[in-house]
Amino acid sequence: MDATRRNAILATIIGAIFWSTGGLFIKLLPQDAFTILFYRGFYAAIIFLILFRKSLFRFNKLSFISVLFYVPLVVSFVLATKLTTAANAIFLQYTAPVFVMIFEPYLARTKLKPINLVTVIISMLGLCLFFVDQFSKPESWLGIWIALASGLFLAGLLVTQKLNKSEYIPGTVFWGNILVCLITLPWFVSSPFPSFEENNYLMLLGFGQIGLGYAFFMYGQKQLAAIESSLIAMMEPILNPLWVFIGYGERPGLWAIAGGLVIIAALIFRLYWVEVREKRIYPT
Repeated sequence: MDATRRNAILATIIGAIFWSTGGLFIKLLPQDAFTILFYRGFYAAIIFLILFRKSLFRFNKLSFISVLFYVPLVVSFVLATKLTTAANAIFLQYTAPVFVMIFEPYLARTKLKPINLVTVIISMLGLCLFFVDQFSKPESWLGIWIALASGLFLAGLLVTQKLNKSEYIPGTVFWGNILVCLITLPWFVSSPFPSFEENNYLMLLGFGQIGLGYAFFMYGQKQLAAIESSLIAMMEPILNPLWVFIGYGERPGLWAIAGGLVIIAALIFRLYWVEVREKRIYPT
């Protein structure tokens, strides 16, 4: 393995690890979701200015549409993490590729592939397992529905970013965080300043989870095949509840774990099938 490829794999792994820390810091912080969103967006915007500079001002129509998906995505994820378990929030967000497969035939005027249909059916069965735990925890229902909504918003973001050119993507995330700060400004104004320790957590969310996580992942994605970076990104939903369990003591329900693993397994199988088996048969 050459050094460039090795560094790309390492960078992608580091990016996925940074992304996976979000649940832990959101759980540890006593602030409400909207106050956390302001600080995280503020610190993320700063690190993006440092890392990407002039490229942040490349903006087009698709970038604007992506921002409209990005803002409710980050808001719904933080809200869901506060209202339900971190495992529920991240696993349900990862239903996004399933929603893309469902809507793709209508958006792109294509037929639904059999492998996509199988993936959707298996993932929906996994999704049903999440609701088993909730019958004994009615207070978590709102968090479940918000987490599921975050999967829809992520699906919209994935579609618009896929249609757009890669040089416009940093600007989308930057301006998305600026808009988040503007929306959550009233909560920032009305809340007391965080303690030194709390501010460190908030900086880790902005600088680390979003900023460095994105930068490392983008570096790796430029050097690796899409299937490789996508499979490595699957570390995020697996590590997220693990960090929360280690650092916060939150135990996800067994049914939620089972449902999440079913969804992740279905998506990994689909990635392998399409990217490896089908391209081997149809090398175009």
